[in-house]
Amino acid sequence: MKKQLIYLLALLLTTSLQAQRRMENLDRGVVAVRHAADSVFISWRLLGTEPENLAFNVYRATGSGKAVKLNGQPLTKGTNFIDTKSDSTQSNTYTVKAVVSGKETSGSKPFIIPANAPVRQYLSIPLQTATGYRPHDASTGDLDGDGEYEIILHQVGKGLDNSFNGVTDIPVLQAYKLNGKLLWSISLGRNIREGEHYTQFIVIDMDGDGKAEVAMKTADGTIDGKGKVIGDSTKDYRSKETRTLGKVLSGPEFFTIFNGETGAAMATTDYIPNRYPTDGWGGPGGNGGNDNTGNRVDRFLACAAYLDGKLPSVVMCRGYYGRTVLAAWDYRNGKLTSRWVFDTKDGKNPFSGQGNHNLTVADVDGDGKDEIVYGAMVVDDNGKGLFSTGFRHGDALHVSDLDLTKPGLEVFGPHEIEDHSKGDSGYVKDAGPGVAVYSARTGEVYFKGAIDTDVGGGTAENIDPDNPGAEMWWSNSGGVHSMKGEKIGPEPTGSWPIWWDGDLTRELMGGGRINKYKVGTIWSPSGGERGNQRGGANLVADLFGDWREEIILSAGTKELRVYTTVIPTTHRLYTLMHDPQYRLSIAWQNVAYNQPPHLSFYLGEEMKKAPRPHIQIVKKQSSAN
Repeated sequence: MKKQLIYLLALLLTTSLQAQRRMENLDRGVVAVRHAADSVFISWRLLGTEPENLAFNVYRATGSGKAVKLNGQPLTKGTNFIDTKSDSTQSNTYTVKAVVSGKETSGSKPFIIPANAPVRQYLSIPLQTATGYRPHDASTGDLDGDGEYEIILHQVGKGLDNSFNGVTDIPVLQAYKLNGKLLWSISLGRNIREGEHYTQFIVIDMDGDGKAEVAMKTADGTIDGKGKVIGDSTKDYRSKETRTLGKVLSGPEFFTIFNGETGAAMATTDYIPNRYPTDGWGGPGGNGGNDNTGNRVDRFLACAAYLDGKLPSVVMCRGYYGRTVLAAWDYRNGKLTSRWVFDTKDGKNPFSGQGNHNLTVADVDGDGKDEIVYGAMVVDDNGKGLFSTGFRHGDALHVSDLDLTKPGLEVFGPHEIEDHSKGDSGYVKDAGPGVAVYSARTGEVYFKGAIDTDVGGGTAENIDPDNPGAEMWWSNSGGVHSMKGEKIGPEPTGSWPIWWDGDLTRELMGGGRINKYKVGTIWSPSGGERGNQRGGANLVADLFGDWREEIILSAGTKELRVYTTVIPTTHRLYTLMHDPQYRLSIAWQNVAYNQPPHLSFYLGEEMKKAPRPHIQIVKKQSSAN
């Protein structure tokens, strides 16, 4: 109890001194979908800087007629409305107006449903996909500063895991408006290999000009969105040796910031760290020792983090089985500078070999600056190692206020059994926990389970309203457990949490549908859709509408479908994108083995109210960008 009181006092003191994080100037985000012949579901954003009780009016204009108010009294509960009298034979234009002190403000950007529009609950984005390619992971950002998110899509051909030899296709990134307009295409060139562990891209407004940039690793032959080549286009560093065929183990490596609106390369520097020595990335904590075939050396991760509490930095990472390096970069006033470099060097320290196939970002100590949760370790905002549990590599990672009886944020994740021979039983002696829960601030371990067992995956989130706080489950866990480790129910269907229906518990995506715990399937797509090559969605995020999340799925190679819920709710919450931890989760969601976003606070039926985000909205500025 004494520790908790000290932590809460420190949190209160630091919160009052925090700088405001600069975030996107989002518009009202009105979306309308015809989910029945005579019925339209309309949804819109409440911003994180607006009063919780802000009232709204909803208007519809039919055809070329005058707009008519649809609600009798100003709406003060959920930011959604069902229009049951729409004429499907004519176009319907919906706008939303806020009501302040009894007076309406100017209306939102109109959302138009064309005449004779089909009954469906998704927006269609046409794609320009090259032959042999398919839509893979996506990210989002306001690239042009108009208050609406754009979609940045990774188009993939043949890709390979680092452990395999072979020549891959060239990675391609594209940016699309929600109406399908292609803003740009970037070809990373033949000296960047295609695969989940190679091509990590981060979309975030780094310089605070109100428009997002795109940051990623580049090489000789990368072609930006304006057709300009980075480096020497004649170079081909792909190995021709049998044991490393197709791998890029020599030649320069770059880090580039691209203009989000045009795709033009604005700043390029040498990538930190370089790959040398290529056999220097194993070591203690590594999986099976070392190699010189491009397996461990080319394990990349990336994220964005508010390291100064004001503007996001981009952190590019290399290695996690042994040697691990995180390099933080700032892009300010048109210049790219190194903020700090965290390097475990020879691998003979507690921070070696602790990384996952993913990472997350959170303000673990409540000082307004972010830390990087790198699997079984945490790196402080100043680039120093905060602590390590020593539990090593895992494939999943979840950070939020999971345990309501503990102060601050908790980390849940599975851990694989490394440097041991599992044997036929799958168990080894003294290998450590297969799953663990620890304090994100101090590293204190609250729970250890599946001892000496290799656990491949796991999830923690609030899915059961009958149990306070979040629940957790993992491969072969045999059911859902409380954060104390007590089994409290059967194992759920699905592993990717999503806020979709009208209550505050989260649903689960899996098997091509959304399931509600202890209820069953509550939604499935129209048919023919698929996500990225690992079987999940291309992206899950609160892209528009109220606080619930949207799902992007690809329908073949020529179309993305952005699904939005049509379930009404009376719960009111500001857009999830104005919770900084959630927003940064969307930035890293596409990295390596995708993981779901989480909030910086607990969302559930027993919560009092959501904390107000300490943010500053940045309007678009004219600049050289």
